Amino acid sequence: MEKILFIVNPIAGGKDKKAILEKVTGALDRDRFSYEIRYTEYAGHACTIAEEADADIVVAIGGDGTQNEVARGLVGSGKRMGIIPCGSGDGLALHLGVSRDPSKAARTICEGKTVVIDHGTVNGRPFFCTTGMGIDALVSWKFANAGSRGLKTYIWESVKTWFGFRPDNYRITIDGQECWNGSATLVTVGNANQWGNNAKITPLASVKDGLLSVTIVRPFHTWAFPGLLIRLMSGTAHKSRYTTCLEGKEIRILREQQGPVHFDGDPYSEGKSIEIKVVPQALKVIVPATSVDRI
Repeated sequence: MEKILFIVNPIAGGKDKKAILEKVTGALDRDRFSYEIRYTEYAGHACTIAEEADADIVVAIGGDGTQNEVARGLVGSGKRMGIIPCGSGDGLALHLGVSRDPSKAARTICEGKTVVIDHGTVNGRPFFCTTGMGIDALVSWKFANAGSRGLKTYIWESVKTWFGFRPDNYRITIDGQECWNGSATLVTVGNANQWGNNAKITPLASVKDGLLSVTIVRPFHTWAFPGLLIRLMSGTAHKSRYTTCLEGKEIRILREQQGPVHFDGDPYSEGKSIEIKVVPQALKVIVPATSVDRI
């Protein structure tokens, strides 16, 4: 019998974890799996629990931050990671095709396939979905300090931040070659293809190709935002006249101003020089069988 450890972030996404756990455990095949539940108590706790886990499968029940912590704790361990997404964005889970319906996500753990995925590091900090700087990092910073969570709060913080935002200048070197130099509203580097909520900012990214995908969004007027939003949600951001898309293994970004950088939705303050690298084939993750060939 295989052992599952569920690591639950009780505050992720503002959702009722008791109801989610009832659906998840109710969908498990009890002839194949036994399980234990642990709740996180502070930032970084999920990583510690995952590192110490005596289980075959360690499942993150939470949002992007919880998934990042669990993944960090499992890298190189050989243990498999499962995801029950219930956060504000759930970017990695959505890229992998994992349903936000708890019962369906639990069935993926029972019936899915195990794949080995890459991850990235940004100045040594591991990320599994996206990292970036510019307006999205500033919004993440403000969202993290807002009084409430959820998509509505994120949209409201985005609108407030946009008015008064000033783009920075960036110099980008990829695999030793300078590739881009100029003003940008944001620069995002993706291991996966999206920020979350299916907003595909790095639509060409794959978690299995040993590369990171870079999307640079040049300054644009407010009236252009609806068109860019349509491209984000349709997976065609790389076709916009405001974007430049690149890829590589090692990315160095120099910017004029220090400030927020986000990784997997969590913001922190960083200096002017950003070093981003891919770590190939680093983490075992359970995904739906239908997702194996398209992630």
